[in-house]
Amino acid sequence: MTKRNSHNKGCNCELNRDIDLAGSVQQLLFPRSSPVCNWCCIGVKNRMAQELGGDYFDFIEMHDGCQTLYLGDVTGHGLHASLIMSLIYGFIHHASLDKCDPLAVVTGINRFLRSFAARSQRFDHLFSTTLFFAIIDPKSLKMHYINCGHINPLICRDKELIRLEATGPPLGFFEAPDFELGTFAFRVGDRLLLYTDGLSEAVNAKGEQYGSNRIESALLEIDGDHIDFLDAIYQRGIDFGCTQPPIDDCTAIVLDFHNPLPGAMN
Repeated sequence: MTKRNSHNKGCNCELNRDIDLAGSVQQLLFPRSSPVCNWCCIGVKNRMAQELGGDYFDFIEMHDGCQTLYLGDVTGHGLHASLIMSLIYGFIHHASLDKCDPLAVVTGINRFLRSFAARSQRFDHLFSTTLFFAIIDPKSLKMHYINCGHINPLICRDKELIRLEATGPPLGFFEAPDFELGTFAFRVGDRLLLYTDGLSEAVNAKGEQYGSNRIESALLEIDGDHIDFLDAIYQRGIDFGCTQPPIDDCTAIVLDFHNPLPGAMN
């Protein structure tokens, strides 16, 4: 009996080491830091519910100088979500090498996920994700985007909020979904906030959700730079009594827009 317990403890230790290693590898997928740009400031803050999670994000500078950014949230969290997140991550990087076409990228991701979902009726729903995928031209500050069922990104402009509604369903559920390409022209002084539902659906000890209304209020009320804003919005969640670590992965990305680069087309 003692030997069996010792064996189980050894297996658990090995499993924990493997999970720790997988978590370290997953962190390598995320950008080491936010891009340094003359035309905007970009910040990101990510908290996982477990060592492995399903939130994913990145910033890719294209060959023509445009900036790609995306934030997605795979169904569920934990080990299985991290596996699917890694598949999507690799696909996006490959698909974005030569394309500045959000529609082509998200259509390809949907087809990619459906090809795996078709292999199992039991696990098909796990091959799904929300995703906000955008490309910004630093010269014009125009953004072309597709919002695949993700929480509405928010723009704070002169203390008023603008919401970017979904332009398509979450990826992985339908064979041929309709996606629409959205366009938004930023102005100097605008602040863009992207976040996952782990932030808005965080709960305190009473079971009360932090809620999107509090996030929207924070966007209107908090001054300071992009780093101060991210620190403050997470601190508000802690002050509200949200559990630490969170019950779901939560990620927030903020962009503060400055002067566009010269050379914009009229």
